[in-house]
Amino acid sequence: MKYGTKTIFNVALALVVSAFLAGCAGDSSNPYEVSDPFEGTNRAIFSFNNAVDHAVINPTIRGYRAVVPRPARNGVNNFLINLKSPVRFGNQLLQGDLEGAGNEFVRTSVNTLLGVGGIFDLAGYEGLEYESEDFGQTLAVWGVGHGPYLVVPFLGPSSLRDYVGYAVDSFVDPLNMYLRNTGRDGVFYARLGAEYFNLRDNLVDVLEDLEASSVDYYAAVRSTYYQSRDALVKDQSSSVSAGPAIPDFDSEDY
Repeated sequence: MKYGTKTIFNVALALVVSAFLAGCAGDSSNPYEVSDPFEGTNRAIFSFNNAVDHAVINPTIRGYRAVVPRPARNGVNNFLINLKSPVRFGNQLLQGDLEGAGNEFVRTSVNTLLGVGGIFDLAGYEGLEYESEDFGQTLAVWGVGHGPYLVVPFLGPSSLRDYVGYAVDSFVDPLNMYLRNTGRDGVFYARLGAEYFNLRDNLVDVLEDLEASSVDYYAAVRSTYYQSRDALVKDQSSSVSAGPAIPDFDSEDY
């Protein structure tokens, strides 16, 4: 299915308006405060996701790690991060962070031209670190609150604002637009699958440790998610990102 520019714009606009309304419905004095009005349903979906993780996802990740060495996995992670550079660059500009946008431009140029399309993070080796940016963070900078906390089957925890942000990023991503409008739907879905699998590879150890050390795993993940997102919005270091976006995991532990 092909998506015209007008259709993409209309959908993105509707999602943004929804996020603004959700933010206005929350506590306007603190745009980062989040509520969990659907906790019963969220917990049920969370339990389902956790069962799928233990039965399917985590064993698959362990098999992937046994077959693919860490340098190769890091290369996949770097390549996928590099592909999303136009989205991060655009969000930096929308947030008014000209320095961050400049750093993103330099990082992308160096890694694309000299790092074999981004497989090697040469810019990172030189101290120009990767900075995760998405439209959910942009909405937060604009003063939009999280809205309700949501747990979606297979995708996991996030908030209405951040899920809106991820959807907008996906629609306006130049590569996604090209793939959708040139009949390359297979490549488009392959990219989504690779991003999801890479995300889960990055998160599996963190989540297993959190589950083992938590009395209430659901509440621990919820708290960790909000703390992580707040840190990202403030351009602070964040070691965990439990949403459906690729997190910043450059540690040698992964």
